[in-house]
Amino acid sequence: MKKNFKKILIAAGLLGLLVTVSACSHSGINVAAKAPTSGPYGFIYHYLGIPFQNLILAMSNIIGGQDSYAWGIIIISFIVRLLLLPLSLWQQRKSILQQEKMKLIQPQLKLIQEQQKNAKTQEEQAKISQLMMQVYSKNNIKLTGGLGCLPLLLQFPVFIAIYQAVQYSSEISKATFWGAPLAKPSIIITIIATLFYVLQSWMSLKNIPAEQKQQMKMMMFLSPAMTFFISIASSTALALYFLIGGVIIVIQQVISDYLITPRVRKQVDAEIENNPIVTVVTEDTLKQSVATSSKENNPSEQPASQLHDRNRKRNAGKQQHHK
Repeated sequence: MKKNFKKILIAAGLLGLLVTVSACSHSGINVAAKAPTSGPYGFIYHYLGIPFQNLILAMSNIIGGQDSYAWGIIIISFIVRLLLLPLSLWQQRKSILQQEKMKLIQPQLKLIQEQQKNAKTQEEQAKISQLMMQVYSKNNIKLTGGLGCLPLLLQFPVFIAIYQAVQYSSEISKATFWGAPLAKPSIIITIIATLFYVLQSWMSLKNIPAEQKQQMKMMMFLSPAMTFFISIASSTALALYFLIGGVIIVIQQVISDYLITPRVRKQVDAEIENNPIVTVVTEDTLKQSVATSSKENNPSEQPASQLHDRNRKRNAGKQQHHK
């Protein structure tokens, strides 16, 4: 359930970004479009779009040359992604730690999941869910790991700011990069940016257990697909941001694979030595627990002697109450 929720949350965030970018360009992709002066887009333009315009213009004056505006966007994008890199690495470390711990309790979870499929009543399902929670809690595994979509949410204002800075500047909107106007889409830069996200997705699957790879394949295609559609639907300026982001995220994945993952595995091994995995369920105890729960909630399945004793005690209690 947690994995599905995280997938839905990420997909919803990216879809929201696409809708917002589309809303920004509701009048089509125009050169030096009229800047918004009121409403949420006016607010964003005043406090984000204009400062980013000034940053790009300042960078352009320092760099000089035909593609100076584009290089200004590239440098700003690089700085933004570098600032977010520690947060992303910390989140990735939390995620890897969660994965490594999940591997250790996977045999118990498989037993529970198989029993869950065969559960006939809501009471049985509730009992099985309680056992699953016990497996997590007794092995000190938290269901809320990492920071979820926070890095993506922090980038959201930057997307809009870069878009507005280009679209509403008469100078920047006329600039080009590799012959592509910054205010219009570029299929070449879009494809290059998308390929970096494909590479990162492929690299991220290497350290994932075989049983989880099938579930993660959807995520492997989601990020590159959304990068492609957002870039091709907006402008070269945003495609450049995603291109730099793709380069940074590949570097992040290399750091994760060769530095973070080995250290996390050593940490988990040390923790297990001091605090071995607690076995909450086995095949026998799981069946026995479910059977007991079923009998407690279905009196007809209990032996006649137990039913007789229970009814006698109940009647005796009623008589005492009337007295």
